Amino acid sequence: MIKPMAPPPEPTAGLLKVCLAFSGLAGALGVVTLAMAAHADNPGSLGTAARMLLFHAPVFLGIGLLAQSRKVLLLPVTAIFLFCGLFLFCGDLFSRTFLGSSLFPMAAPIGGMFLIVGWLSLALGALRVVPRQS
Repeated sequence: MIKPMAPPPEPTAGLLKVCLAFSGLAGALGVVTLAMAAHADNPGSLGTAARMLLFHAPVFLGIGLLAQSRKVLLLPVTAIFLFCGLFLFCGDLFSRTFLGSSLFPMAAPIGGMFLIVGWLSLALGALRVVPRQS
């Protein structure tokens, strides 16, 4: 019996690889930070950073998986803004907690704005979603 040829495997989207790394990094840092917050006398900033990291870890996973199966307008921009936003926002909270000073003036608010822009770019990208062409 002749078997039909299987279609060639679809190449892995570069954004999938990057977002899987971002997802794993955000998740791991979130768990470590949450554990540190559980043992801190004043867990406020650490708890906030942990929640932000843990909330966004699955988002990066979703962005990567979506990049593998669909072409979405602004998806790479979304990933960049979310990553930079988390880096600035959480980095500033870590810096304040462990070093006693901010990364730079307005680092956390700028990071927060980057996160908002990232989410808005995801919403705008939903206006044009098409099948991915190999």
